[in-house]
Amino acid sequence: MDETLGTALRRWRDRLSPLDVGRPARPGRRAAGLRREELADLAGLSVDYVVRLEQGRATNPSAQVVASLARALQLQPAERDYAYRLAGLLPPQEGTVSTHVPAGVQRMLARLGEFPAAVFSADWTLLSWTPAWAVLLGDPSTRTHSERNLVRAVFTTGPSGLAAWPVLQEGEGLGTALVSDLRAALLSYPRDRGLTGLVEELRSTSAEFARLWDEGAVGPHVSARKTIVHPQVGEVLCDCDVLTVPGSDLRLVVYTVAAGSPDAEKLEFLRVTGGSRATGPTPPGPGLYSTP
Repeated sequence: MDETLGTALRRWRDRLSPLDVGRPARPGRRAAGLRREELADLAGLSVDYVVRLEQGRATNPSAQVVASLARALQLQPAERDYAYRLAGLLPPQEGTVSTHVPAGVQRMLARLGEFPAAVFSADWTLLSWTPAWAVLLGDPSTRTHSERNLVRAVFTTGPSGLAAWPVLQEGEGLGTALVSDLRAALLSYPRDRGLTGLVEELRSTSAEFARLWDEGAVGPHVSARKTIVHPQVGEVLCDCDVLTVPGSDLRLVVYTVAAGSPDAEKLEFLRVTGGSRATGPTPPGPGLYSTP
């Protein structure tokens, strides 16, 4: 029998341990791998849609849906491309920004569940995040794809700008570093229409971005202290570090606080209660969210 996307999804789901995605393996659990409900939660899809995909009743998933499922299932690049082909889609082409998060990075992010941490692509679009990130900075699943781009947020005013990323102090060098990153990404991914469109958009809408771009601004990301404003607990002072993932062109952003500090108590309160920023149910234990 020819394999379908549904049979492949079930096979990949069965082989993935809950511990790999930061979910507790409770005693008496019948499912050896992930449940459909867990896969749906991780991929940002409805359970009904995952069921229909596995049963072959949903036959035309979008490229964004397949990319989200591939991340949630921690597929290897060849498996991800196979999933695209089973869905009747062309795999991501060379010269375009990858949204694939390697399994090792996902496991690391799952184990950082108590910290606000997230993975960004080469164009600084948010791909995956921990529940602690959602309760501190707002649930990214409620934002549009364009609103999940940090560069657009930094150089845009209004509700789609940093108001959606409630960071009070971003630091003077952030804009320069982001422009530098986009310039490097454009050299690596010259055929990515989304990337070229983002640069053209910001050059026309942001005088500051246009100035930095035209000046050839170059600057590295540095560790910085940033203040997050939360409606429940007020200001939370965090150390922010940007880590690069060699070979995948991803950025891992992690916010941490000193153990035993008032800021640590605020983060723990938000982690336990779910925080008012997050919408929808909080998964049991430290899980990993991702977005199509």
